[in-house]
Amino acid sequence: MKKIILIATLLSSAAFADKLLINGAGATFPFPIYSKWFSEYNKLHPDVQINYQSIGSGGGIKQITEKTVDFGASDAPMSAEEMGRAAGIQHIPTVMGAVVVVYNVSSISELRLSPETLAGIFLGKITRWNDPTLAKDNPKAKFPDAAITVVHRSDGSGTTSVFTDYLAKVSPEWKAGPGQGKSVNWPTGLGGKGNEGVTGTVKQTDGGIGYVELAYANQNKLTPAELKNHDGAWVKASLESVSAAAGKAEIPDDYRVSITDAPGKDAYPISGFTWLLVYKDQPDAQKGDALVRFLWWAIHDGQKMAAALDYAPLPAPLVRKVEATLKSITVQGKAVLAERK
Repeated sequence: MKKIILIATLLSSAAFADKLLINGAGATFPFPIYSKWFSEYNKLHPDVQINYQSIGSGGGIKQITEKTVDFGASDAPMSAEEMGRAAGIQHIPTVMGAVVVVYNVSSISELRLSPETLAGIFLGKITRWNDPTLAKDNPKAKFPDAAITVVHRSDGSGTTSVFTDYLAKVSPEWKAGPGQGKSVNWPTGLGGKGNEGVTGTVKQTDGGIGYVELAYANQNKLTPAELKNHDGAWVKASLESVSAAAGKAEIPDDYRVSITDAPGKDAYPISGFTWLLVYKDQPDAQKGDALVRFLWWAIHDGQKMAAALDYAPLPAPLVRKVEATLKSITVQGKAVLAERK
């Protein structure tokens, strides 16, 4: 019996040793699609195991900067200061998504929020659901005389960066106050860790309101608010409205771009890209080769899985641009995808 156990243990260890483990960490915003991708890719390539920790964009940037992971992930493009601390980092856009405003008020099934009203709530100036400004946006709704409980992220977050980027564009008071960033000094509210934490807190709090990625809202059966966009149209978050927000954007070569408050009557105003962060010259030959080949798969076959999980796939012209970038990534000075036409 001991011999059988020993042989089984050795076989198991050998099988594990044959697997290439790639570690990543970062954004919670794309966690549903990344989980799907890593699982599906492993089925196609059983020798490659991608382990991802959903710890928030701030954590992902920190870990890839310190090189404690093989790739980072962020919904916020790295700042010039952050890029200076991580020479050689390349942003790779993977999908697009919507940050939505979710609420828990039993007496209303639909909610519209103008930019001014949304900023007023998160600034702590609109504190009750029966406030006249909410009634103005929603003339047919019957709001309760109940307190509004704001829920925001407690961790460094790309979702927060996208949300506050939008608020800073539409509200001078927000721009001069809390401002834009992965972490800000919130004027009011409760903190929740990750998109999961904010979703759970809103769901458990009567009168709660918060911001999360669309997939988390849909999975938890929370109805997102309809928002007034740059052109004054009321728009719901959808794959089409997120794609419309990116439609007129000029994408720079480093892919660090904001598409919040985008022009266009069909554009959802709090849309954003999410990125994987990798080094242009990969330090580990085996891992670097596998990581770049995964990224090529993600921007092609992986895009077909995006819509089912409430993410908008990359536009075809952007995919072609990313192809060229991936072909420029090297392992010890040699391009991984040199053979790709």
